[in-house]
Amino acid sequence: MMSDQAAIGRAAGQSELEPSLHRVMGPGLLLLFIVGDILGTGIYALTGQVAKQVGGVVWLPFLVAFGVALITAFSYLELVTKYPKAAGAALYTHKAFGIHFVTFLVAFAVMCSGITSASTASRAFAANFSSGFSLGLEGTGITLVGLLFMALVAIINFRGVGESVKANVVLTCIELTGLLIIVAIGLWALGAGRGDISRVLVFEPAGDRGVFWSVIAATTLAFFAMVGFEDSVNMAEECKDPSRIFPKVLLTGLVSTGLIYVLVSIAAITLVPAAELAEGETPLLKVVSAGAPGFPLGIFGAITMFAVANSALINMLMASRLVYGMSREGVLPSVLGRVHHSRRTPYVAIAFTSVLAIGLITFVGAVPALGGTTALLLLGVFAIVNIAVLALRGDRVDHEHFRTPTILPILGAVSCAFLVGPWTGRAAIQYTIAGILLGIGVVLWLATTIVMRSQARRLSESEQPQGTRSGPVN
Repeated sequence: MMSDQAAIGRAAGQSELEPSLHRVMGPGLLLLFIVGDILGTGIYALTGQVAKQVGGVVWLPFLVAFGVALITAFSYLELVTKYPKAAGAALYTHKAFGIHFVTFLVAFAVMCSGITSASTASRAFAANFSSGFSLGLEGTGITLVGLLFMALVAIINFRGVGESVKANVVLTCIELTGLLIIVAIGLWALGAGRGDISRVLVFEPAGDRGVFWSVIAATTLAFFAMVGFEDSVNMAEECKDPSRIFPKVLLTGLVSTGLIYVLVSIAAITLVPAAELAEGETPLLKVVSAGAPGFPLGIFGAITMFAVANSALINMLMASRLVYGMSREGVLPSVLGRVHHSRRTPYVAIAFTSVLAIGLITFVGAVPALGGTTALLLLGVFAIVNIAVLALRGDRVDHEHFRTPTILPILGAVSCAFLVGPWTGRAAIQYTIAGILLGIGVVLWLATTIVMRSQARRLSESEQPQGTRSGPVN
């Protein structure tokens, strides 16, 4: 396996040979990217499952999840303005600890979170496709649609997606429109005397866990809706003056989406009782049907499908490129770094990540399990990033950067680590899924290590002078 020094040298050599990325994103486009990355599958698919845990105070877990995400965002802000590079959490981990295996685990966990997030989106797409067009699909039917959708995502990924900031503006506007429709329907229905605003203060825990632990259990699901802001740090090399604009823009985007989520959850519980909202996998379609019976469900179903489809594609693009990058850096088998000669896409990495996603859709399927696993993986990564901020405080750079109050990364590390634990009521299946995915990565890493050490040993022996080699003398 390539050593840390070799990896750094290789990166440095590449930086001298490769042109820098084009800095095209100003504050406006960066804000739209952040908002678009956060909005998506979580709020569209998991609102009902959050309501199942806490009843009418469904907005509270989203608020708590927003608080935890906001604290961690401050840590990301210090690191992205200090090191405005595109490698994100893996770069921060490597700089802070310098342990190659830990860096690999963080990078692979981020990759796995992309796969579980895309699988969640595929399942949500299938459920909304069935409900939006009154197909009445259940069980196997939903799974088959989800698998067909993931296959389509893989094909698009293989062909190559020319992503641009203009496309992101359109996608973000469509996703945002769907949620604003929910808020508008809620306000309109209340004005017409159709909703029950008193439900927003009714706590109905699942089982006998009490207020605190029920809210914590719901927060582990709601946190899935808040992730995505961390992806924006990978755009640092394509932003104009990132050290200056990132703090204001990231915080504005996170606060805006948090506010929208709280308003959507309040509108949802006002129009649909918690027990009914928790049934099925299309909670927001129920809100539209209850609040505006004349509104075409097919239109809102299409908006929802578009939102979650975009989430799936973005996450599978990210996951396949991370696998490709790790292969090119010598920490995963070299075969995963192969590029198709005509499409110029990492086709083996795309196939590998798509097979994992198909397996999750087939054998797990349930949105709460997949969404919860995404949150579990990223909470672990966030805990490490918060610690990395403190570890890197002694590393000075030659430009001004954002500095978060020391108490925040401490609170961030503690809160994220706390939400990872089994005491939160997190389903055991989430640990199983995360463990299997990370286990696959570790096996591949070990196999790569053994192969590369063997190759290095043979190369070293072949370069020795003939007279110095051990063995029989003729």
